[in-house]
Amino acid sequence: MKNTNFNNTIGVKLVGYSELVQRYSLNILPYYSQAFILQRGRRRTIIDGYRKTEFYTKKYDPGIGLGNHLVFALKFEGLNLEVLSLLFNVINKKKLEVFIKKTPSGKYSRKIWFLYEFLTGKELDISDTKVTNYIDLLETAKYYTAEPISIKRQRINNNLLGDRFFCPIVRKTRVLENYVNLRLEEKSKEVIGRYPEDVLYRALAYLYTKETKSSFEIERDGQDQRRSMRFMELLKLADEREFFDKLSLIELQKTTVDDRFANDDFRESQNYVGQTVSYGKEVVHFAAPKPQDITDIMKGMFYTYNRMMSSKSHPVIIAAVISFGFVFIHPFDDGNGRIHRFLIHNILAKTGFTPKGLIFPVSAVMLRKIKDYDETLELFSKPLMPLIDFELNSSGQMIVKNKTEVYYKYIDMTFITERLFGFIQETIEIELVSELNFLLNYDKAKLFIQDIVDMPDRLIDLFIRLCVEGNGHLSNTKRKSLFSKLTDEEITKMQDYVRAVMK
Repeated sequence: MKNTNFNNTIGVKLVGYSELVQRYSLNILPYYSQAFILQRGRRRTIIDGYRKTEFYTKKYDPGIGLGNHLVFALKFEGLNLEVLSLLFNVINKKKLEVFIKKTPSGKYSRKIWFLYEFLTGKELDISDTKVTNYIDLLETAKYYTAEPISIKRQRINNNLLGDRFFCPIVRKTRVLENYVNLRLEEKSKEVIGRYPEDVLYRALAYLYTKETKSSFEIERDGQDQRRSMRFMELLKLADEREFFDKLSLIELQKTTVDDRFANDDFRESQNYVGQTVSYGKEVVHFAAPKPQDITDIMKGMFYTYNRMMSSKSHPVIIAAVISFGFVFIHPFDDGNGRIHRFLIHNILAKTGFTPKGLIFPVSAVMLRKIKDYDETLELFSKPLMPLIDFELNSSGQMIVKNKTEVYYKYIDMTFITERLFGFIQETIEIELVSELNFLLNYDKAKLFIQDIVDMPDRLIDLFIRLCVEGNGHLSNTKRKSLFSKLTDEEITKMQDYVRAVMK
């Protein structure tokens, strides 16, 4: 993490996480907030995009002690598991024990004590607390949480979403709360309630095809008919079975890739996402975790999924955490992107967010807004890459030289979740409505054409399709080669109507 220039300003000093990061030379992903103590001036906040800089007056200065800065961080900056995990592995734990023993019943002492043991898997030399009251680790007013697990040792209610192997953070922002309050799951039921059942039935077949095609196109992958059909058949099962377990993920991977590149287990080689810009020159956009780190991280992700599902977390938040977490872990050699988007459908369906038997064409929106989708992935990948020490050999194989697993285990998914909500809102309110209206208007156009001329359904379908593709006009070439039996008057009436209702 690179600190802003504020650190070099006279009368300003780092505090909390930023101070500890600098003091212990920790390499971390940029945290969403940064804090400073002012020697003069008033308390203020500066927001720049996704980053927030907080300036506190001298009365907030915690001093120089490790424990004091930890308390400040938890109290004013929130929870950063990545910083804490790296920090707890380099500090002298005796100093931490001394600090906690000074106020063993204190709220923040107990939180620090719990977090040390949670993240390191090691116990501090401190006897179980004697206090009787339990405190929540995360403030439910500030974070989306899971059902609390009572930890007797520190009298802590552990309401984190995951475990030490994978534990994302989702903060309660105004944007997310507004999305939750929209109740999009009810909006979708309202939308489909406007249309006849036969239109919904026909739309479903088309939506499965469109979602499959869009998901493959996002990967810029030539669509193999057999693989597409297999993928589509699994999409139809999205509301009937769980897919987020190891065996099901392997099944999905085998379905989405060429048989020759299918995996029987999680990958055993280092993979990355890159782009060849010239002969022998590769630009790396994203590096996945080392293969030896995948088993533990995926085990943590399975735990997180089950914990969030049993806690009845909001479906879109579960979908964001799990699907984007999955694509960042990249556990297979190929097919990770398609599985990631499949998981969005599976989770929304299993939680009842998607109306029974329906599918949202989310990938179609992501494809149409590919820049926004890429930017969503880059919210994690761009700040990650400067932290990865890697080299590519002459065969294009990547060797990662430093320890990297911590960066993938404790991702702040807040802004990614906001983005996914946006994609889903547009899918329900625009894409789905557009597809259903298209079918409804298609039926109107078909009936109008049948009243003019009684020709086979195949030719009516072809006429409508060619008119739509020609922006409401049939070319002279198509008129002569395909519809020479129709009069100019009939064609004019038909195409005028198609143009009017299908626009």
